[in-house]
Parts: sequence; C-alpha cells; structure tokens
Amino acid sequence: MSAEAADPGAPLRRRSRPRIDLRRLGRVALLGPVSRDRLPDAIGHVAEAHRAHHPDADLTILRRAYVLAESSHRGQMRKSGEPYITHPLAVTLILAELGAETTTLTASLLHDTVEDTEVTLDQVREQFGDEVCYLVDGVTKLEKVDYGAAAEPETFRKMLVATGNDVRVMSIKLADRLHNMRTLGVMRPEKQARIAKVTRDVLIPLAERLGVQALKTELEDLVFAILHPEEYEHTRALIAAAAGPDAPLDTIADSVRGTLRDAGISAEVLIRPRHFVSVHRVRRKRGELRGTDFGRLLVLVTEDADCYAVLGELHTCFTPVISEFKDFIAAPKFNLYQSLHTAVVGPGGAVAEVLIRTHRMHKVAEAGVVALGNPYAQDHAAAPQTEPSDERADPTRPGWLSRLLDWQESATDPDTFWTTLRADLAQDREITVFRTDGGTLGLPAGASCVDAAYAQYGDRAHTSIGARVNGRLATLSTVLSDGDTVQLLLAQDTASGPSPDWLDHARTPAARIAITGWLSDHPDEAKPTPSTMTSADPGGPGPAEPAAPERAAQATAPARTRSGPRATGVVVDRPDAPVRLAGCCTPVPPDELTGFVVRGGAVTVHRRECPAVAAMQEIGRAPVGARWADAGGRESDAGCRVTLVAESFGRPRLLADLTEAIATAEAAIVSATVEPPSEQRVRHTYTLQLPDAAGLPALMRAMREVAGVYDVSRAQHPAPAG
Repeated sequence: MSAEAADPGAPLRRRSRPRIDLRRLGRVALLGPVSRDRLPDAIGHVAEAHRAHHPDADLTILRRAYVLAESSHRGQMRKSGEPYITHPLAVTLILAELGAETTTLTASLLHDTVEDTEVTLDQVREQFGDEVCYLVDGVTKLEKVDYGAAAEPETFRKMLVATGNDVRVMSIKLADRLHNMRTLGVMRPEKQARIAKVTRDVLIPLAERLGVQALKTELEDLVFAILHPEEYEHTRALIAAAAGPDAPLDTIADSVRGTLRDAGISAEVLIRPRHFVSVHRVRRKRGELRGTDFGRLLVLVTEDADCYAVLGELHTCFTPVISEFKDFIAAPKFNLYQSLHTAVVGPGGAVAEVLIRTHRMHKVAEAGVVALGNPYAQDHAAAPQTEPSDERADPTRPGWLSRLLDWQESATDPDTFWTTLRADLAQDREITVFRTDGGTLGLPAGASCVDAAYAQYGDRAHTSIGARVNGRLATLSTVLSDGDTVQLLLAQDTASGPSPDWLDHARTPAARIAITGWLSDHPDEAKPTPSTMTSADPGGPGPAEPAAPERAAQATAPARTRSGPRATGVVVDRPDAPVRLAGCCTPVPPDELTGFVVRGGAVTVHRRECPAVAAMQEIGRAPVGARWADAGGRESDAGCRVTLVAESFGRPRLLADLTEAIATAEAAIVSATVEPPSEQRVRHTYTLQLPDAAGLPALMRAMREVAGVYDVSRAQHPAPAG
C-alpha cells in the first residue's frame, strides 16, 4: 500500500480488492447475527486483509468483538447518516491493511464501546482479556462533564501515557482520526478547521514519530484540503495536468529496470507518486515543477546488501546527484525508517529521485510500529536489548516518547501541557549526540548543550558550567549537530542554579520546565547572565543592568538578584541574617565591604567601590556593616570566589591557554563567558574559586602573561536593587 496516494480522499486498501462500500456494510451490519460457522459479511473485508499479513490468525475473537460492537452501537448513527458500526469497521480495516495483529484489531472494533455505549471496561476485560481492555481504555476519551475545557488536552495526556506502556494505543487513535478526517465534510466549517489544526499539530507529528507514513501522508493531505483549500485545488490541478502516458518518470524507470536486469540484480522498480503536500512543498522550494517532481522511483530488493548493489549500478550507469545521497540503512531515522536515497540524471537530462530498500524496510516505512506485530509477545521480549539510552534500542518505547512522558509529569497544568506538547511535536527532526561514556542522547534538531545537560543529568544539570563538544571547550548555548560528542561539565558547588538566559537556548520541554521550576522556587537566587554564559552559578557575572534612576523605579518590584554564594568568612551587623557575597563584584579579602538587606531578609555583601553600593544608597537603602571574619582579612575556611575579566586580541587556542593558566594557579572555573569578537578583540569573563585569596594577584599576573591578553581586572557589574 502506498503512503503517497495521489488522491488524499482515497481509502487505504490493497489494489487487489475493490473499493469497500461502507454504506452497504452498514446495511449488512443491521441485519443481525449470522450463523456461528462463518464471520459476518460486514467484517469479511477485515478478515481478508488480516489474513493477507497473518495467514494463520485465529479470527474467532474478531467475530466476538464484532458481535459486541454491532449490538452495543445498534441504533446509533453517524452525522453522515451511516450506521455507527461503519466507523469501528473502517478503523479496523485501516489497521488490518497496515498489518496490525489480532489483538489490535479486536480493540479497534471495540474502541468506542466504553465511550459511547453501556459496555464497561470490566465487561471488555472479562470477555477479551487485559490486553484488549488496556487498549480500549487507552483510546477512550475523558468526559467533558468532568474535565470541562481541559478534557481534550487531558485525554491526549492519558493516551500518551498509555502509549508509553503499549504503542498500539496510538496506532488505534491514528486510524480513528484518519477515518474521522475522511468523513469530516459533514461537520460545520469551523469545527472542521479546529479538528484539522489539532490533527496537524499533534496527530500528524505522532504518526511521523511512530513511523506510520501511510497514515501520516493521507492525514497531511486531508488537513491541507481543509486549512488551505485554494492551494490544495491548485496542487490538484498541477498533478492532474502532469498525469499521462508519457510521464518522464516512466522512461527513467524503464532504463533503471534494464540496468538492474543486465547487472543480474533481482529488483522491483515502481513509480511512487508524491502526495499533495509533498508536491506543494517541492513547488514552494523550486518555484517551477519539473516533470519528474510528481513522483519518485522506488526500488525494492530482498537483502540489505542488494540495496548497495543497486546503488552502485545506478551511480555507475547514470550521473548521480551526489548532494541528494542519504544512507538511512546504516543510520536509520529515529522512527525506524530505513532506506537509501539518491537522485540520478536520466535520458534527456531529467533528474529522478530514487528510494532503495528491502521489502521488509518498505513495510516498516509504511506502517512503522504497526509493522512490529505484537511487540510485547514473548519472542520479542526475549530479544537482546541494547543500551537503554540509544534512541533505537526499544521501538516500543522510543527515546522521544520517554522524554515526552518525563516532562509531562512536571506540566501539571492542562494549558501548559497542551502548549508544550504542540511545541515539542513541532520539532520534527531529531539528532543523536554521543556521550563520552559511550551512551547516546536523542535530541531535537537545534538542541543546545543546555538540552543535553538536562537530558543526561536531570536536575543535576542546574550546576552545569560548560561543555566539551568534540573535545573542545564550548558554551552551554552551543547548538549541537548530529553525531557530535558532548561532555557536560558540572560545578562542584551544588547550591548553584540555572540562569534565566538558559531559557533562550533550551529547545526541549524537559530543560525548559526544569529551569522555569528552579527559577520559580528560587526568586532571590536567579541570576540573569549574558546569552553566552556557560553557567548560572550565583557568583557569575550578568549583563549590564539599568542605570541607577531606572533601578530606583524597580526597587519595589519582585526583582531577581544575582547574589553569590553563602559567605562563610564574613560577619555582618545583623547576626541572624543569611549572608551572601554579591555576584556583581565578588568581593575577596582584603576588600572593604558593605552590605544591604535584600528580599527574604538575607544580606548581600558588596565591595565598597562596587557601583551597586552607590545605586542602593541613592534609592534610600540603608547599608549594613560587614567585614571579614578574622583580623588578617582572610576567609575562615572555604577559600574565595572572584570574577575576573580578561581583555585580549583574538587568536587560535586563546581560550585553551587562558584556562590552562587558571588551572595551573589551582583555581577552579565555576563559570565562563566568551563574548563575540569585536574589532578583533575578545572579552572573557570567568568566575573562579580560589583555595586562598592570597593567590589572586599571582593568578591575575599569570593570566596577563598569556599571549594576546592585554588586561585582566576584577569584574564590577552594576547589580539590581535586590
């Protein structure tokens, strides 16, 4: 069955069978039960399609499921005027054509009984077992009476959680939505548009991620026709005009068949029409369509090795378009898809795209997880499992689904869940990055080191200070590419947390929800930092704040502060108040100190010459006396933290040489920022933990001695009036 049917309204069916008249089946369904020695005529087509994929299937349970569905739905009619039983029949036929196993088809026949009839889940479990009961429950909608406006998002949440335990739940839901979309014309236009948008934003991406291309492509065309009727009709006209006996692809297909026959390669060469949305995308990309843009050649072989043999012959006997070559056999897509993609120049200069795959690959490409049969059967369960973090290790629980299920637990609000789900599913391409311990991380395209940190470490990623990407130091804002190797660097200070600016670089819901949650729980500790900041350490530097007069107007607002770590070597004139070193100036002994009470009753201690001190006094804040704990002006135990700014001329390996100088001085990098070069000059900002404040002058001298560095100074960033 082709996933790219030329007509999106055509039902999914095998070419060897005539089109099924659901109205006739509806009339048959109303005639009542038949003798026990044969199946009801109404599901004869389902049985035929099922036996085509599963010749030895026991159809007894299907008969019992049909009898229960027909009797429970009897008297109910669809808005189209057809008996309601035609809907579960059509949904089941779609799944049977895709090759679904008997349990899925049984649940499909019963999928609306609990929702729309008097049948209960207990009855389904008693008659058909726990598996069928679970699948039926998974696709049963939540009542609007109980959930109100949250019914739709919470229903999808319920289905996704159920899918996490059994992917067949979503298979049934997708087939259910496809049949509903095929018959959507009887609805009001505004309801058609609403259903089409949810299909576009949620169901189509889920079909893509589960690899069910046969459903995904038809859903795309049906949505296209409803939401963009003029462009749809224009595309339909273009496809109709291009149809004919002398289509360019026919000539190239004949040449390919002859080439493979001469090479002794047994292969089936088909012309695979593009579906409407695919043609529309090509037209928008190229402007004017070529005759070969309305379809692609599909070459089907028996063995994996034959795929590469076909590729070699095509690239030898035709001129290949090298930029179009992709090997999804050696590196399958995250949705199980495998195929070789290439393009060749045929007679007359026509360029044809070619897909090369085995028959097994083609079945999986069309049906995705449905082609797995029962993935929870004993023979599947006994198969050896690979590293759990591998995106393709478990097709019944792919990495993207595990990530989705993880973050949805934190999105307790239905609106947040619904908005985040749509945004997550809109990221339609995935990359795989490698960890230095040998594991892998599956991330959406465009993900940064921030996303990788939360994917690997969860909440521990709050203490991230940077990364190494392919062995080189990188900021947390660095966007990762497919195949990168990433090593995340965490601070030893477990009290540090994320910066609000990390949200600018977080693509995954898990990262965004974790960061937002931490910032909400720590309003007095969140630190705005530059977009290139690699860490959200409390002592880290931040961007320039508003001038003092502007800050005065903000003083009463619930502002976030950049207070630094708790000070263990500072005494203030409020004995019971928590004390923190200001992140804007990071005082160290023997700096002269002054403090101010911030929201929550803590005292933030600044260097006396810090610009924030004058700003605080201008808006009427009373200073609090502060001094180092001992007479020698030394911290009592835990060393000191300081922020240094290095000004330098840009050159290769400058960052590596600076960090080496810092490490040689036995200072630990808590966070680092490298601003974009300006006129060949680069500004580096480091927040460092020193074992002893006495080592600060030597450290600054060592940094100044690095070639290209012309100044190193203490940071003095203005801070908000906490």
